[in-house]
Amino acid sequence: MFDFFKTKKNYENISSSAFKAMISENPNAVIIDVRTALEFKQGSIPKAINIDLMDVNFSQKITQLAKDKTYLVYCRSGNRSGSACKYMGDNGFEHVYNLSGGIMSY
Repeated sequence: MFDFFKTKKNYENISSSAFKAMISENPNAVIIDVRTALEFKQGSIPKAINIDLMDVNFSQKITQLAKDKTYLVYCRSGNRSGSACKYMGDNGFEHVYNLSGGIMSY
């Protein structure tokens, strides 16, 4: 039997409260904002780094990151960050978490 519609999800969607808890409990976690530079400048989560999902160099920038760290990823609503998390998981990152609802839920 073929399961064309089943795909392995290699990241976890987490709530705003779980995201905040992970930030405070794991000081070595890397927080990634995948919005545009303009959106990032308008306000971001403290200590976040900006790696724009739509940037032509996105994949190059992501693959330069250490795969053994914990990554907390967000965007405005959770859609772009979900795509970024999937890309990261597909490329060997094991501890990737997407902020459900994005920064709007934070």
